[in-house]
Amino acid sequence: MQLWPDDQPLIIERAEGNYLFDDLGNRYLDGVSSLWVTVHGHRKRELDDAVRAQLEKVAHSTLLGLTSPPAIELAEKLVALAPEGLSKVFYSDSGSTSVEVALKMAYQYWRQKGRPEKRRFCALDSAYHGDTVGAVSVGGMELFHGTFRGLLFEVERIPAPHAYRFAGRGDCGEWCLRQAQRLFEEKGGELAALVVEPLVQGAAGMLVQPQGFLARLEALCRKHEVLLVCDEVATGFGRTGTMFAVEQEGVRPDFLCLAKGLTGGYLPLAATLTTGEVYSAFLGEAAELRTFFHGHTYTGNPLACAAALASLRLFETERTLEKVKPAAAALAEGLAEVARLEHVGEVRQRGLMVGVELVKDRRTKQEYPYGERMGHRVCLSLRKRGVLLRPLGNVVVLMPPLSLQAEEARLLARALRDSIAEVCG
Repeated sequence: MQLWPDDQPLIIERAEGNYLFDDLGNRYLDGVSSLWVTVHGHRKRELDDAVRAQLEKVAHSTLLGLTSPPAIELAEKLVALAPEGLSKVFYSDSGSTSVEVALKMAYQYWRQKGRPEKRRFCALDSAYHGDTVGAVSVGGMELFHGTFRGLLFEVERIPAPHAYRFAGRGDCGEWCLRQAQRLFEEKGGELAALVVEPLVQGAAGMLVQPQGFLARLEALCRKHEVLLVCDEVATGFGRTGTMFAVEQEGVRPDFLCLAKGLTGGYLPLAATLTTGEVYSAFLGEAAELRTFFHGHTYTGNPLACAAALASLRLFETERTLEKVKPAAAALAEGLAEVARLEHVGEVRQRGLMVGVELVKDRRTKQEYPYGERMGHRVCLSLRKRGVLLRPLGNVVVLMPPLSLQAEEARLLARALRDSIAEVCG
């Protein structure tokens, strides 16, 4: 906070397409989708029109005992898009709360199924699931969460498959899965749920999981009667190349957590999808108190639901998932040059989710000290080249809108290459 004023803070005044404009008139390519939320670009006419049309009806009405057409229609659409078996939708307002809902539902589910011993949670090392207390508990990033350990509940951990930093012998992914198997064999009877970011651990620095890793975790969950929570807050809505990352390994989770790109980047909205089996555990007479006592003031907000419906229609009418492929390929081609730079340890990419890890010494993989702020300095250099990116420590993150064009992808890669060369030498 003390350093921020000296970094010449930007004041974003307006936006158009894939670009942001500051109050001085400078234009910047939005290389992080305004924190991973913008899907179809800024000021998208169809999204603007959907929100305006809903404003002519009602801006907000509670879902506590009521509902609205946009909330109904969006739930129906999400169930149609989601993996088979996910038939119920619970709305909230952010990625963190979507995970919090899943944790509480899983915990209460086992109690109401007569299995109160299944009360512990399991998650990956270096996980990030949000900043509310439950989500922080299943998170595993010491940098973000270490200060709050005294507030949190204990969680079982599975090593994250970070091959670049793997100090052991053999295959990193296989070693991590063996640790997971051992944990489930020892403590599966106590585990309520496994919480995982599928395919890519975003805030950890875009750690890409090896092929089949997620599917084998799902198999462990099924064998040991552990619910599977897939946190697709960051990976959902086309970021990894499919609508949801779980599709790429045929995984059917018990909970699917959605937010960020759900409304195309327009308004806060989240959804936790679950199965009929989980839902049925909450049914009973009023006196049984089997209700899920959890709610949000703005849950299922009609404006946000209208924006989300418009965004999902655009995926169909504009064939978004198909049209993004050339941009992802052009970005990969440009990043191949970035990967050859002396101070780039590794480039990790899955679709339009990218992490570029900077190192002080490429041969030894020595990291830059955190206080040198190398990732941040590279991002400041990028501003001079008309690109906005954000770092996660020594990892520079790229997550542009799905509306990115191939030429913009090449520009993004060139700017990153030149900025790393300028800052790191």
